[in-house]
Amino acid sequence: MNRVLLTALPSLLVLGALAACGAAEPTAATPAATSSAAAVTTTTPAGPPPAPEPTSDGQCPYLGTSVVQEANGQIVRKVRLSADQPDPACFFYADGTEVQLSVWVFHGDPATAEAVVDRATPVADSNPATEPAGWEGGSLSTDTGAVYAVAKGGDAVVVTSNQKQTIKARQIVKTVVANLGL
Repeated sequence: MNRVLLTALPSLLVLGALAACGAAEPTAATPAATSSAAAVTTTTPAGPPPAPEPTSDGQCPYLGTSVVQEANGQIVRKVRLSADQPDPACFFYADGTEVQLSVWVFHGDPATAEAVVDRATPVADSNPATEPAGWEGGSLSTDTGAVYAVAKGGDAVVVTSNQKQTIKARQIVKTVVANLGL
């Protein structure tokens, strides 16, 4: 029994010392260490912002309904806008409830712009997109339509269409980029 106690005693002393250190009051250096850790955590990118949602009726300031009708091949019955500024996302409706085409223009840092594009058109699932010149991203045909998303610097443009031909979404992206002078 004494032998067990003698071999266990040093371990118990170390364990007790560690427990006592954890129970001690924080020193003046602890908050600085905590704030440094917080600063490191806050600089890690959180990923792309959530996709915009329509909040009000209106006219898209950078894309006319006639352009959408011609490119997408459907009459536009209603346009709704997100609250994003300076360029709200635009939602073009074929009827009262079905969005036939949406356009999201993102302005921010380059890494987040790329993340917006990657979420819309994951590299593993999409074809490379390089139009307009100098822009890069992906195009993807899905069961519900098509997506064409590209980024350049801190800007990204994502177009979704209920039509399966990505060429229609690509044409809208080219028009939006030209209209906004991006």
